[in-house]
Order: sequence, then structure tokens, then C-alpha cells
Amino acid sequence: MPGLLASLERQTRPADEVIVVDGGSRDTTVDVLRAWQERLPLRILEAPGSTIAQGRNLALAEARGDIVAVTDGGVVLAADWLERLIAPFAYDTAPDVVSGFFRGAPQTPTELALAVTTLPDADEIDPARFLPSSRSVAFRRSLVLAGIRYPEWLDYCEDVVFDLRLLRAGARFTFEPRALVFYRPRPSLHAFAVQYFRYARGDGKAGLFTARHAVRYATYLVFLPLVAWVRRWPLVALAIAGAAVYLRRPYRRLWRRRAEFPVSWVMRAAFLIPIVRLVGDLAKQIGYPVGLWWRWRHYGLRRTWRSIPESVASPPRAIGARTPQPRA
Repeated sequence: MPGLLASLERQTRPADEVIVVDGGSRDTTVDVLRAWQERLPLRILEAPGSTIAQGRNLALAEARGDIVAVTDGGVVLAADWLERLIAPFAYDTAPDVVSGFFRGAPQTPTELALAVTTLPDADEIDPARFLPSSRSVAFRRSLVLAGIRYPEWLDYCEDVVFDLRLLRAGARFTFEPRALVFYRPRPSLHAFAVQYFRYARGDGKAGLFTARHAVRYATYLVFLPLVAWVRRWPLVALAIAGAAVYLRRPYRRLWRRRAEFPVSWVMRAAFLIPIVRLVGDLAKQIGYPVGLWWRWRHYGLRRTWRSIPESVASPPRAIGARTPQPRA
């Protein structure tokens, strides 16, 4: 939290209000937040037991501004993040949603491998198809007042479903890649595997990206075993070419960032990239059917994010909320 709060204080366009929801920390997070209340127009909402989606909805219900910017604990904001993120709302053809961007901030060779493997570069993004992460996004609060919420039945991938609901409601999106947040990847392959298991479980719960997951299963459970069994050169060559294409972007990202890190880091990350891909794919293949099973038990497989209500439970009641007057 100190890194995030310090980057909020350094913003070239100060926030009128800052709302942080704590979902039940057992460490000194709330004490750290309280210490910053004299330096930021900060309100703290303590909601023990809340999910990510419930916490976001609770903060949105308490927000007062016409434009709301959303980010996560654990990131650091570029100094001009908020200024760039809200600037498009003043254009003649103003959007309803501005999609910011994020960049990896690795602190170990393993984190560097994770960053270049999992986080795209801005020039790889198709703005017309990009679904913003809630690490860096801003939107009109009128959309929330109209009833669009983060899906409280979903523990992960809640921001993807929120984006899809905004699109379905006709919200106009624009992409602002210079509105940057810096995000530290998971510190180990084990933590990364847990993260991607949860992401895929969220996909299964919401019925998202079915074709993408089907291709992954077909590759690992059908094509690769077939190559190993048949061992014909055309199939082997096809498998090698497919692996090269699959790994091309991570290695290109690593090459672009080679001057930012020690040579030993770059070499180790180059070795780890295929392992990261494999671990992530296996974690997704395990997590997705777990999510499908959950959805079948609760709603039936025919119901997806389109038909499950935004909210199926009341968010936890906030306690210890503090409400100083926001800055102008």
C-alpha cells in the first residue's frame, strides 16, 4: 500500500477523493491507510469477508464524482496516470470508458520471465477489442447508477465480466496506453500457477473464452500425444513451428527490455519462458473444469455472465468508514 499511496500523492492531477476498501486484512494495512489520511482525501471502508467484486461495488456506491478511476492495491501509478486517464472525457466525442494500461515491474529474473510471458506490450493491443483490467480504468459513474455492477457471484475475472456488461449496455470505450500502472508479477512459479488456476476457474464460472480453452485442451490432450506416438517428421515439424509461434511474443518482449536488466536476468528469463507457458497452461486446464463444475451446480451450464445477475448477494456492511470532505 505505501507505494500505491505515494504514487497517488504524486499525481499531476490530484484525485478529488480516494476510497479504499479493505476486505479484512489481518496485518497493518488499515493502520498504514489511516496514517495517510492527512496526506490524501482518503476514505477507508472496512468490509471483512468481501470479495474483490463486492469491494469494488462498495467503493462505487460511496463515490461522489462523475468520473471514477479504478486501480488495485499492490500497483504503483505513473505520475500522470490520472491526468491521462480522465483527459478523454473532455473531448468533443467523449467516451464512457477509458482503458488505461499496465506494465510489469519485475524485481527478480523469475518475475521478469512472468512479465514478458503474460503481459502484452501496448503495440500488441487492438483498441477495438481490448477489455481493460481494473488495475487501470476510468468510467462514468452514471453507468453504475444505471445498475451495472461488478458481478458479486464471481471471485476472479470480475473485471472482464464488468467490461462485457458495459459493452452490452452500449458504453463507448477508448484506449489510452499512456495511463500506466506498474504491476509486480507473482514472486514464484507456484504463486503464478495458483493465480492462473483462479483466473481459469473464473472463466469457467462465467462461461468465458470457451473456444480458447478448447484449443488448449486439444493441443495438450490430442495433438501433442499424437506427435509423441506417431513420431512422423511432418507432425514433429508442425509441433516445433507451433511452439515457436507460441513463444515468439514473450521472447520479443524480453529482447525489447534487455537493456533494462542485468544480462544474467535476461538469460535466466529466456530459459524460464517456456516453463512459464507450460505452468500457466496446465494451471488453466485444471482450473477451467473446476469453474464449470461450480457453474453447473449453482446455475446450470447454459447460464453465463449474460444471464446471471450482476449481484446475487448484498455486499458486506462497511465498518469504520471515514468520510472527510473531498478536495475540489
